[in-house]
Order: sequence, then structure tokens, then C-alpha cells
Amino acid sequence: MSRRTWGIDEKVRKYLLDHSLREPPAAAELRAVTAKLPYGGMQISPEQGQLMALLVQSIGARRAIEIGTFTGYSALWVASALPADGRLVCCDVSAEWTAVGKPYWEKAGVAGRIDLRIGPAMATLDRLLDDGGAEAYDFAFIDADKTGYDGYYERCLKLLRRGGLIGIDNVLWGGDVADPKKRSDDTLALRALNDKLHRDERVTLSMLPIGDGLTLALKR
Repeated sequence: MSRRTWGIDEKVRKYLLDHSLREPPAAAELRAVTAKLPYGGMQISPEQGQLMALLVQSIGARRAIEIGTFTGYSALWVASALPADGRLVCCDVSAEWTAVGKPYWEKAGVAGRIDLRIGPAMATLDRLLDDGGAEAYDFAFIDADKTGYDGYYERCLKLLRRGGLIGIDNVLWGGDVADPKKRSDDTLALRALNDKLHRDERVTLSMLPIGDGLTLALKR
């Protein structure tokens, strides 16, 4: 979800996009379609998608995991950065929302790299571990139910190799994490995870003010 752009006005953001964004045509079409749907604001921003694709390329990722696919915009970016024989396991509970993205995955030529698994993500991740997936993945992106984030993070940490990268979305949560008066379950879960990550010596950490806040955690 990209609830806001931090510390940048729309004029500067337009300049940023005009001078940086190289969005695949199929991704641009999917973004436009998604924006018109209920909950369309849940999709990540194009600059975040491009950053994630760059990160995937920079670490030489071949196997990736996404938790929370929605209409598949972020999946398209990540899959496009994988090699032809790469694989992205997408975890989501909605066949309806993910079906929106499938034609655009096909159009972008990345559908063959995406392994969509419909069902509770925790169960899917546990199955990957049971099937010998520990330390077999290079990249993971977490953008699903916020109260499940800690469990997703711990499982992804087991699934990733040393030097693998986890991206965690919505870590600023519209600023609510910084306001002690905000006490929703989602806010409390994100606040607790942010505190935990700050102390977690298993990873090298950076929290970025992009979209609704994106934390990058590199497994040591």
C-alpha cells in the first residue's frame, strides 16, 4: 500500500518520475486499472516498484517470495527483474484480486516466472520450509495483513540465504506508528515490529520514506 509520499510535493515527485521511471508498459496499464478499483490505493507506487526491481537485480536474485499480491503490480515488477528461469512465489488469499493481474503478467512475458499460491500465507511459507526451502530464496516482499507481519518476517528470514533481502511495506503507516495515541491492532503490530527490527542483529537495516514506508532488511 502507498498511502502517501513522504517529504516530497507533487511537483517534485512528477520531476522524479519524469526523470527516473522506466515502467514496463504492462505494469503501467495494470497500475491504471488497479487505481480505479475499490482498495486501489493498496498498490505500491511506481517508484517503489522500480526500486524493488533494481534491488532484485542488484543481489542477483533467482528465487523470490511475495506475501500479499493484491492485483499483481508489485509481482510484475519483481518478476521482470528475475532471470528467465527465475521464480516468484506469490502468496495471497484472493483469487478475485490476483486474477486482475494475470493478463498483464502474460503481456509482460513474466507469467511463467510467477507461482501464485492462493491460501493463508503463513501456511504457504511453512510448506516451503517443510519442502526444504530454508536458505533457498534470495528476496522477499511483505505487504499483507499487518498483524501477521512478525510471523511472515520470521519465516522469510529462515527461507532466505545469507545476503538475501527482505522488503517490508507500510512501516510508517501514514505516520500512525509515531503517534502514541494511535492504538489500532495494525498500528501496534507495525510499531512492535519496527522496534524489533531496530534491535535485530540478524539483519542489516534501513527504513526508507518511500510510499508508506519501506524497510529493507539484509540477512547477515
